[in-house]
Amino acid sequence: MRLFSILAAVAAALLIYAFVFERDKFVAALAPSGNTAGDAPEAAEATPDDSGDTPDVIRVVAIHSRAKTIDNAVMLRGQTEALRQVDVRAETSGRIISEPLRKGAFVEAGQLLCQLHPGTREAALAEAEARRAEAATRIPEAEARLAEAEAQLAEAQINDTAASRLSESGFASETRVASTRAAVSSGKAAVQAAKSGLDAARTGIEAAAAASATAREELARLEIAAPFAGLLESDTAELGALLQPGALCATVIQLDPIKLTAFVPETQVDGVALGATARGRLVSGRQVTGEVTFLSRSADPQTRTFQVEITVENADLSLRDGQTAEIAIASDGTDAHLIPQSALTLNNDGVLGVRHIVDARAEFAPVELIRDTAEGVWVSNLPQAVDIIVIGQEYVIAGVPVEASYQAGRAPDEVAAEPAPATDEAMPAASAAEIIQ
Repeated sequence: MRLFSILAAVAAALLIYAFVFERDKFVAALAPSGNTAGDAPEAAEATPDDSGDTPDVIRVVAIHSRAKTIDNAVMLRGQTEALRQVDVRAETSGRIISEPLRKGAFVEAGQLLCQLHPGTREAALAEAEARRAEAATRIPEAEARLAEAEAQLAEAQINDTAASRLSESGFASETRVASTRAAVSSGKAAVQAAKSGLDAARTGIEAAAAASATAREELARLEIAAPFAGLLESDTAELGALLQPGALCATVIQLDPIKLTAFVPETQVDGVALGATARGRLVSGRQVTGEVTFLSRSADPQTRTFQVEITVENADLSLRDGQTAEIAIASDGTDAHLIPQSALTLNNDGVLGVRHIVDARAEFAPVELIRDTAEGVWVSNLPQAVDIIVIGQEYVIAGVPVEASYQAGRAPDEVAAEPAPATDEAMPAASAAEIIQ
């Protein structure tokens, strides 16, 4: 039994060596001597023999493809995000006296969420109003004192003028002149004091008015209202709860409209523009459409990506915050061919491409993969019209003669006779809605 196992292993190794390293000779040894017209396309690679004879023609299956203008797209992965979300907090302390609203309830802008007990705030307002009224009554008294002081000053100035003239004529003594001048100085001081009293009365009114406004603002803070229309993400504060400044009353989110947020790599950011149409598909399969309303001008320092936001209508509030979404942002259109995915192959350098027919010979053309769909793959970098080998492309190399059979019974003459579309509009283009389908 050991000898048989060893022999089997040696035979398997020889077969693997022959198939991998001596593949051409191995296939040639197994291939039949000739092909008939009714045979299926041969999966054999043609190589010239040592005698220099012309290699056999390889039969393949091909399709005739014409380029179509399709909507290109920048494909991203992101999530839904509420347009606005605010934690509504208390600005003053107090006990809750309002019935709570439960989470999930819809609230309008300005609707009462939490109401605090006023406590002594109303009394403080009444006191501030009383002080203001008291300060207002001092104004007439201060004005009267100012008028009296100004009259006394005028009288003192007249007396001083008369005394000065009589002294010059020798009819008044120096003592009288000094006395009248002192009376003038005293009158000026009285006027200044009266003015200060009037200013103090007016300042008292302003201080009382400020205290009154502060008391009113404190009372207004007792009612905590919704800043905008939205949904309650949490219950409002419970009845009887004591809130301190900064304590949470409720969380309100706005979901109409809603945002789709994602991050664009710097290699694709030039393909995104403000106002571009975008489409998102949620993990549930639902599809939504919106437009790009924000594109960051500054890259994230860690990932070197740029944030993009798409605004989507959500009138029924069926979209929720935080749902994962595949996002396709429409970009400039490009000419592409829709081919079977099996038609893709690699050349000896590992470059992805297709093998096509030029003058009855196989040629290799590198392609750029645009996107994958259920019908096939869209590729670019090919001529406007091209015959692509879809069966047998793995068994031919560039320059090998081929005889093509066209799918759906289409002969090369029939294909060549087809009229080309006059304009791009005559060719059905892939819609942007198909990008993520």
